[in-house]
Amino acid sequence: MNAIIDENIDDIIDFIKEHFENNRIDEIKNIIEKMHPVDLADVLMELSDENRLNFLNLLSWEDSSEVLSELGPESFSEVLELLGKDKKTYVLDRMSQDDIVDKLGELEEDRRKEIIAYLDIENARDVRELLVYDEDTAGGIMTKDFISLKSDYTIYKAIETLRKTEVDNETIYYVYVTDLEERLVGVISLRELIIAKPNQLISEIMNENVISVTTSDDQEEVARIVSKYDLLVIPVTDNDGVLSGIITMDDIIDVIEEEATEDILKFAGSSDLEDFDEENFGMRILMSVRSRLPWLIITLFGGLFTSHIVSNFQGVINSNTTLAMFMPLLAGMGGNVGTQSSTLTVRSIAVDQIRGKEVLLTIFQEGIVGISIGIVCSIIVAISSFYLKGDILMSLIVGVAMMSNIVTAATIGTMVPIVFKKIGVDPAVASAPFISTTVDITGLTIYFTLATLMMKAWL
Repeated sequence: MNAIIDENIDDIIDFIKEHFENNRIDEIKNIIEKMHPVDLADVLMELSDENRLNFLNLLSWEDSSEVLSELGPESFSEVLELLGKDKKTYVLDRMSQDDIVDKLGELEEDRRKEIIAYLDIENARDVRELLVYDEDTAGGIMTKDFISLKSDYTIYKAIETLRKTEVDNETIYYVYVTDLEERLVGVISLRELIIAKPNQLISEIMNENVISVTTSDDQEEVARIVSKYDLLVIPVTDNDGVLSGIITMDDIIDVIEEEATEDILKFAGSSDLEDFDEENFGMRILMSVRSRLPWLIITLFGGLFTSHIVSNFQGVINSNTTLAMFMPLLAGMGGNVGTQSSTLTVRSIAVDQIRGKEVLLTIFQEGIVGISIGIVCSIIVAISSFYLKGDILMSLIVGVAMMSNIVTAATIGTMVPIVFKKIGVDPAVASAPFISTTVDITGLTIYFTLATLMMKAWL
């Protein structure tokens, strides 16, 4: 199947709608046979209920299940309701268990039970078990569609077992090995199975150093481990080491995208609550206000405190009004430097690059970077100030203040996320508003304190 370029999908949708109206079913069938399930899902949701059903009837059971896998929970429920009982059963049985769990997790309990009733006994049992886990844990994103072999199998028996296994398992590139109590004890690749001698035991050639996670591990930690070790699939065990399921790369990619989106929203002082598929326009507005307002209030009070600091130095400003001219410049540069440092630090924390001695090294590194940037920027602003006002004292004040402000901002921007992480506060949520407020306060305090001292010394 081919993917459709985004700008062409609207033309495809119009084409299919028009041909449904003119009952040109064969032409519709010809074009959808060449389309990817993701694009088919986009087309499906633009059709009327009647044409949605007709559209799905043109697809094979396998293609229908893949299309439903690409839908959001509510859309999935709506489309599934259009199908007859038999087709519901066929389509659901061909969907990955983790995809079904993702959909059901967002639906009401009654609707969830109704859909599970269409699954066969084994799938229904597995899905109910998976629904018990928190959706943000390894257990919540794993699937039970996997193959395992016993460590005392011969290679011949192992291959015969694989031949008899249903083809709907998530992957057989790696086969996990368990003992008689179903505990994970090893892993073997399909290549190793094929080239091994038939009478060898699995235990003789399997790799006992298996990288795995437990059902309670956070999905972000799972994604980090998969990325670190370049895995295509990772096994999941319970606390006793019993193999419970596997997590495949497609689910890891979804986790990475979800976590990145969440961190970006949080870093902006917003929330992932805004990123939801809600048709109620008023509810969207309410959720957006609720998610953003707390952090903006923090910034507001920080601004009021900054204004109080400025008022305390009113006499200094009155004695040399040129000082006020450079306030926005110093505050803006400090904020930018602090944001840059905190962004890099939050990312390093997210990918687990800061731990142990790396904490001090990171702070030292950002301090050196701040000094280097501060030297360049302070020279530029001092020269520019002298060119504009011809006042050597003001040039010195602005230059030294700029240097001090940038070094302080870089240090604060680095240390705040690290401290928040240490005390259990999500650095992506609190860093941006806290740093912007802190840098403004410290920056202006440094500026006016230096101005007061240097003007007294000069005179």
